[in-house]
Amino acid sequence: MRPKIAIVTGASSGIGEATARALSQAGYHVILGARRVDRLQKLALEISGEGYVLDVSDSDSVQNFLDRLPERIDLLVNNAGGALGLDPVVSADEEKWVEMFQSNVMGTLRMTKGVFPLLERSGDGSHVINIGSIAAWETYLGGAGYTAAKHALRAITETMRLEWLGLPVRVTEIDPGLVDTEFSIVRFSGDETRARKVYEGMTPLSARDIAEAVVWAALRPPHVNIDQILIRPRDQARADKVSRASS
Repeated sequence: MRPKIAIVTGASSGIGEATARALSQAGYHVILGARRVDRLQKLALEISGEGYVLDVSDSDSVQNFLDRLPERIDLLVNNAGGALGLDPVVSADEEKWVEMFQSNVMGTLRMTKGVFPLLERSGDGSHVINIGSIAAWETYLGGAGYTAAKHALRAITETMRLEWLGLPVRVTEIDPGLVDTEFSIVRFSGDETRARKVYEGMTPLSARDIAEAVVWAALRPPHVNIDQILIRPRDQARADKVSRASS
């Protein structure tokens, strides 16, 4: 029997890397996509997977990635995305908004369109898992661009489920709260001091926590669809409501 094959985008670090490792441990052959080639190749070697350059915000890059895929895929994890800045609406950087929509929304669209025929061919139990955010459900000051993108991703995910009703493809959305990854470093343009303050005085989720949720959803019986998992650290009640230990 052939091993199940999974694709993970944004796989060079954080949730994507942890998910690739967890799926490999669960018996999947994992095909990794990311922009950082050195990290990608190192991880692919460690988990006996395949790693190909992928920028989901670029149509040509996506097509080059798709051209390397086998005829059947069992699982697509749309993880690539991220936030840029915390600008108010009236002073928003339009280029950052476009970049967020390109990675979080259009990237998911491009990958899902391209991989769908391979998922449908794979048969009963094939699966798309979109990594969203609590920002898909809540808004917060300075987060308009990112929350708009993740709200859009949730709308796409729900529409996929409607459009594919009766087909052998499952659709899941996993929406994490605060996870200690490079997310905040990217959001704050490499400012590690500012990024560390996001998690100061509280215990955030780990990338492994989210990876375990991905694997759990993927390994349900083929007739079971986990629509959505919203997962936060105990110290977080809303996107902007966090309990922090006094210094």
